[in-house]
Amino acid sequence: MTSGALLQTQVIEKAWQDPSFKAKLLADPKAAIQEALGVILPDHIKVKTVEENSDEFYLVLPPSPANVIKSEVKPNAVWGD
Repeated sequence: MTSGALLQTQVIEKAWQDPSFKAKLLADPKAAIQEALGVILPDHIKVKTVEENSDEFYLVLPPSPANVIKSEVKPNAVWGD
């Protein structure tokens, strides 16, 4: 599990258990995470918190690999034809 995935799991579990944390997380996510978990996110990182309802499904698209992977870096595997 990546550190980002671990942090996400910890934040979700805390929000389910602590209504005041959840409210702060929705209002000011970076401050809530820092206060509750001691994790300081860099200024250039933006955090948006939304609460999914039972009749909604949110799909988060990651950044395009073209913007993340430098052109000189070649992937180890190639998707088959």
